[in-house]
Amino acid sequence: MQQDMSPYDFDALVDRRGSYSTQWDYREDRFGTNDVVPFSISDSDFEVPAPIIKALQQRLAHPVFGYTRWNHNDFKQPIVQWFNRRGGATIDQDWIVYSPSVIYSVATLIRMFSRPGDAVVTFTPMYDGFYGAIQANNREILPVYMPAAHDDYAFNLNELRLACEKPQAKLLLLTNPHNPTGKVFSRQELTDIVEVAQQTNTFIISDDIHRDIILGETPYTPITEIATTGVALACSSSKTFNTAGLIGSYVCIPEESVRNEFLVELKQRNALSSASIMGMYAQMAAYTRCDYYADGLAEHTRLNMQLIKDFLDCNIKQIAFDIPQGTYLAWMNISGLGVSSQQLQQACVKYGRVGIMSGATYGDDRFMRMCIACPKSKVELGLMGLLKGVQSL
Repeated sequence: MQQDMSPYDFDALVDRRGSYSTQWDYREDRFGTNDVVPFSISDSDFEVPAPIIKALQQRLAHPVFGYTRWNHNDFKQPIVQWFNRRGGATIDQDWIVYSPSVIYSVATLIRMFSRPGDAVVTFTPMYDGFYGAIQANNREILPVYMPAAHDDYAFNLNELRLACEKPQAKLLLLTNPHNPTGKVFSRQELTDIVEVAQQTNTFIISDDIHRDIILGETPYTPITEIATTGVALACSSSKTFNTAGLIGSYVCIPEESVRNEFLVELKQRNALSSASIMGMYAQMAAYTRCDYYADGLAEHTRLNMQLIKDFLDCNIKQIAFDIPQGTYLAWMNISGLGVSSQQLQQACVKYGRVGIMSGATYGDDRFMRMCIACPKSKVELGLMGLLKGVQSL
């Protein structure tokens, strides 16, 4: 493995407009106008690291882009090595299967382990895509509240147990680190959660796509370090390295019977046996030559989070915020302002010209979610726009 050590300036400005960017070119869909600086969808405004660009350019030199196999060492071994190198976790190469996206994996596993009318236990608020994956598949949500960082993430394990004990509960859906709160589950917490799931015969799906963005003292631990039965870990390099548009992810499924059934869903029922060429090449390069970039991203995110905390503590004391343990998502409690998150979002758009997401989108109207995977100067614009929105109330 040859690691690239090229420096990367996370404060460099990249104009993403005109690239069909969901965050930038379709601002009107979320905020009613294109005249805002967006802090919405959780991708970044950073250039993809140079080793990935080089790998894609080399592949583009070959003029044929036919059906592509993923089931080989070149795809799987970088994943194994990434988990081992960055946290000391053990992933068996045989566990790994390709998937076009993490949300596809989640939805597929939900259908595999439950029937219409069954329920999925999940910590809420939660990533908004999960609502569709659960409810559009005619499953119910059994919510367990996840407090924010300023409330010490003090979730109730007994409440989780009671939810999992309900006869309709068939699955427990985790995000680790948790979106949107930024909670990183400790090894002991995961051990307790696995114990509850095993005692209640509840299958665990863990979405770990934010696994590389760890900001606090709690290290990332994959669920497969705690159990190798009744679990599946869905992940991708796309969040870390800003390659979501290239398509591609993977699932670690230790149990052969579950893995084989997932492959039937992937290959036979959905005819997705061929991988995205560019997504595959991007991930192989990311996991073999881009540790430096992942380290820099985490450090830059810490600084942006500190900037937000200092600004709010000084200028908008009614908003409660502590730096999360992980993710590049700032989850801010605005209940002290006495308005809903939808009202504040509209005020920020109208008076501050910034697009910050209402917490109602994720299941808690007392919060705002701000994606800060961007240069410091953009965060500063966002904070000034937030202040103008608050002052207009």
